[in-house]
Amino acid sequence: MKKTAAFVILAAMLAGGCTGTKSHVLLNEAAVEAPEAAIAATHEVFVATTRRRAENEPRQVFNRDRSLTTSFARVDITVPKVHKVGAIERAKGRAPSDPARDFTAKRVAFYRDAGAFEKATGAAIAKRGDRVLVFVHGFNNGFDDGVYRITQIVHDTNYPGTPVLFSWASAGTVTGYVYDKESANAARDDLEALLNMLARTEATSIDIIAHSMGTWVAMEALRQLAIAGNRDLNGKLGYVVLASPDLDVDVFKKQMIRYGKPDQPFTVLLSGDDKALQISAIISGSKPRVGDYGDAADLAQYGVIVVDLTRAKAGDRLNHAKFADNPILVRLLGERLAVPAGLASAEIDARPIDTLGRGIGQTVGSAAEIVITTPFKVLRVVAGGE
Repeated sequence: MKKTAAFVILAAMLAGGCTGTKSHVLLNEAAVEAPEAAIAATHEVFVATTRRRAENEPRQVFNRDRSLTTSFARVDITVPKVHKVGAIERAKGRAPSDPARDFTAKRVAFYRDAGAFEKATGAAIAKRGDRVLVFVHGFNNGFDDGVYRITQIVHDTNYPGTPVLFSWASAGTVTGYVYDKESANAARDDLEALLNMLARTEATSIDIIAHSMGTWVAMEALRQLAIAGNRDLNGKLGYVVLASPDLDVDVFKKQMIRYGKPDQPFTVLLSGDDKALQISAIISGSKPRVGDYGDAADLAQYGVIVVDLTRAKAGDRLNHAKFADNPILVRLLGERLAVPAGLASAEIDARPIDTLGRGIGQTVGSAAEIVITTPFKVLRVVAGGE
């Protein structure tokens, strides 16, 4: 029955397509102007990617093909005033982005090598408060999808630092699961090198948010750092948030055993109704994935905080990106990220979670119970409501 249901979901995905555009175009062919009053903010997103330059379609910037070396860039992207928390407003298909209505990439700058990128990011980090947020996207993402998502996260959480996107060579198609898995494997060393590079800057806290299959890349990079004897990036590793992890539970446990219990517990965001992970489990031989695992206490003993979002509504039909597309949950994430990890208590304080979201308007669903399992205790709190 479980296999039948998963294949029905997969068939629906293939028939209906996925979120985002098929062309994965990021840049407009010609500039589209908008009144300054229509723009909420402009964000500079630094990028390290294992994708190849899109020579045949420059508007994609980077395509699905793998590169054996890391490329570096910066994307300047605007967010419209009409933006709603949790949403990514974007033009349909190949239509040009309208800055007054859509997230719009205004400019892309390329860096000739890692040294130039390190210098540029170092200057931005020193200017913006010495914190860095590294986002690692998941399966079925084009380069554009990753740029838009990190911009939305940074904007909606009011993150007080420098955003850095690590974009590995996902095919950006529903049928590319096996290709994506191999691309994720190939990107581990590159993410490790990026984290070491950022640790050489004046950053005092390097936060990591990884989503879906991107959690595999993140966990492998952290495991490799532990093997190299620098698991905390010289004391600079901040929050590690693993959202909807597309990771075999046994593999994750082995990764955590090799890494050791973190000084600051990692956070795992899971949901029992994650349809994308149900499909992944079937593809992977019916093995449970961390992102919809039913035994939170089992995971917590490895030094992680497990946040069960099953009763929270999602903005997508697969329930696979609740952490970013549910307005209440985005606000909760921002509340946690507001305080550097080194200054935050290892215990979770239920009070802001209990009251956050009241009256913020435009929520997905009504009040929802969130179950938080820590290495210390279990909390049941309500987010949202009036």
